[in-house]
Amino acid sequence: MGGSVGPCTRSGDLVSNLIDQFGRTIEYLRISVTDRCNFRCRYCMPLEGLPWLPKSDILSYEEIREVVAQLAPLGLRRIRLTGGEPTIRPQLDTLVRFIRDIPGVDDIALSTNGVKLPEMAGRLAAAGLDRVNISADSLRADRIVAIARRDLGFDPVAAAQAAEDAGLAPIKLNVVVMRGVNDDEVVDFARLTLDHPWHVRFIELMPVGALEPMTEEMVVPSDELLSRISDALGPLSPGGGPARGNGPAAYYSLADSAGSVGVITPMTHTYCGSCNRVRLTADGRLRTCLFGDHEVDLRAPLRAGEPLAPFVHRALAEKPEAHALLTHRVGGLRALSQVGG
Repeated sequence: MGGSVGPCTRSGDLVSNLIDQFGRTIEYLRISVTDRCNFRCRYCMPLEGLPWLPKSDILSYEEIREVVAQLAPLGLRRIRLTGGEPTIRPQLDTLVRFIRDIPGVDDIALSTNGVKLPEMAGRLAAAGLDRVNISADSLRADRIVAIARRDLGFDPVAAAQAAEDAGLAPIKLNVVVMRGVNDDEVVDFARLTLDHPWHVRFIELMPVGALEPMTEEMVVPSDELLSRISDALGPLSPGGGPARGNGPAAYYSLADSAGSVGVITPMTHTYCGSCNRVRLTADGRLRTCLFGDHEVDLRAPLRAGEPLAPFVHRALAEKPEAHALLTHRVGGLRALSQVGG
């Protein structure tokens, strides 16, 4: 069993008592609003999908609002809505509006595959969404279909432009780099940052669970990616990343660029020491580490009308110091889609 939750700490004007057993302040909650997705990305979900959760098991928007409302006074400041694919859950803007009205929440972000952004970005922004991360693993239409294993006419540049036009900022494009699949497009993605105020983040492939062969040989280390970009486009200077962000990316910029290049390095450079997040699954389990074994059920006490703070503190008291991905322990995950990454 883990140790006790540490003393309160101050974040801005808020005293937080969401502290884990290693003294890390937890202020960021990733909320999976659905386990379903309209893509079947090779690194994220099996082609045949997964057994979907029964509707009765999934938290309602009102229940998600209650979770956030109980945690915000304890120090929760930042929310990210994920899936599966969150935009396929009806009336997502209703949930955004619910969360926007909760005192203490400073930042609401969305992780999406971007397919529905051209039609939804304006509505989500009007409801109070601050910013968006778009999964974009290729700029080539044929390759997008091959990776996503669905032909939905997705254009990542059009999706990012729709988000920008709606006033969502900063805009991040997340590229999972796979050797022999899409790593030849790294320079093309980095070139987007010269003319657009977008932040292109290259994510090292995380081989997980029961997916088609995704091996460590397909991982392209971040140092190699940065070297390729600088060789093709010129020197990269540290910094230049978005003013707002909760994640572990290290950012760099090309000379006179409007945006930045980032790398997220779960396989080659650990960042667990500064972890500030936990995850709420679509069926109401608080998962304290993406690849950890430990979860605490919040749905049962929530539906019983019990306060959630004791359950959250218990979870944080057992949050692990670091993930075990490199030893191939992934906390029972069959696919990243189960927890929204």
